[in-house]
Amino acid sequence: MNWLLPRSLPAWVLLIVIAGLLAIQVSTLSIVSRERVASNNVLDLLRLNDRALSLTKLMYAEEPADRTRIAAGLSVPPHVLSTSDTSAITSSIPADDDMAELEDIIVGRLSKYGVEEARVRRETAETRPSQSATQSDESMGSVERELVDLSSDFTNSDTLVASIEFKDGQWLNFTMQATPPSPILNTDSLPLYGSVAALVVLLSIWSLRRLTAPYRALESAVRRIGEDLKSPPLPEWGSSEYRSAARAVNTMQARLREYVEDRELLAAALAHDLRTPLTRIRLRLELLRNSPLRTALMHNLADIEAISASVLDFANFEAKGEASERIDFWSLVDSIADGNPHVVFDGARAHARGLICYGQAIALRRCVVNLVDNAVKYGGKARLALSRDKVRILLTIDDSGPGIPEAQMETIFRPFIRLEGSRNRQTGGFGLGLTIARNIARRFGGDVTLQNRADGGGLRAELTIPLAEAVQPLAAK
Repeated sequence: MNWLLPRSLPAWVLLIVIAGLLAIQVSTLSIVSRERVASNNVLDLLRLNDRALSLTKLMYAEEPADRTRIAAGLSVPPHVLSTSDTSAITSSIPADDDMAELEDIIVGRLSKYGVEEARVRRETAETRPSQSATQSDESMGSVERELVDLSSDFTNSDTLVASIEFKDGQWLNFTMQATPPSPILNTDSLPLYGSVAALVVLLSIWSLRRLTAPYRALESAVRRIGEDLKSPPLPEWGSSEYRSAARAVNTMQARLREYVEDRELLAAALAHDLRTPLTRIRLRLELLRNSPLRTALMHNLADIEAISASVLDFANFEAKGEASERIDFWSLVDSIADGNPHVVFDGARAHARGLICYGQAIALRRCVVNLVDNAVKYGGKARLALSRDKVRILLTIDDSGPGIPEAQMETIFRPFIRLEGSRNRQTGGFGLGLTIARNIARRFGGDVTLQNRADGGGLRAELTIPLAEAVQPLAAK
């Protein structure tokens, strides 16, 4: 059942707001309903008390026969009025404390009119025969229809029955319809309640989106920092919590940038400073006579110079000073493959035309060249294919080499990592080509992944680059 629960903080907050709104609405309606029932009950007792007073004042001085005549003239269903020698209420024990208190009040108020005893009972609609109510029709006006509906509600509501005994022994019996309980929600009020609830939910969604907008920006900015450490710092605006988080992220980014730049400068300085003594050694070796020792030393010196050049190249891989622009990626790949006998560029060329990305041409070209050279060095030949989806470009580079063990797919991207076997120094490279290629791809929002081909050997490198329409242009570095 956990999959039914929301996964994000805004969804949880919205769920809590809606649940709280429903709880408040239900509680409020329940309280109002109970208060209305209690208020209606007190109002019915007041009406019954006033009616008993008015009828008693009208009849107490009359003879029993005259009381019967007057009662017959005033009796209009459902407000029945009659006189008798016995009470219409057989039991003299009150049904509850409210009725007992009302009986005492009536006797106290009417004792000066010769009232000896009073009995009051409530008959529910279920315990008495149902009465037919007048049905409204379309010819009635709005006021008449409301009166008919109200009369129908009174007809089907509870009935209050009262019996009052005069001092001559005659009982005055009358009935009164209790106030019908009106529904809290009806066809008129339900749309209003629904509209208010929908408005509260919409305002909550709008408020949550505004409240969490800085945090979504923070999330995307942190992701961008992971792809490009030299991306612009976060703006420190909004709530105090967000400003604190943004300030901490900016501080972390600045320290990481300083750390990486220090390492880059150290590697570049070492590689650069090695050039002078290496050049002197080469000049002195040229002065030696031809000998196996001289040849071996020249090979070792060439290796040292190549390592130094690779380190310097890795430390400055970002092609500083190059402006970002819109690039026809198909043309870039085609220019790399053109004239190279070890590269085959296939796969729906007409369909692949017009693949426009945004980045730095020299850096992206270097990324593709590194991947192609890697495939040629270790597989003999590289087969290139381009495709796309709605938001990105996909370049696949297949070779026929020995492949890479699955456990070392990610390790190979670390600097200066060379696998045993064919991927060693004798076949070329110092373990920096794939590192530089992935760093460049991630810098522009893409990535480089490797996988062993399932069709019989070899390695497949996949380079993904976002389409220009799917990303915000990056600032020129």
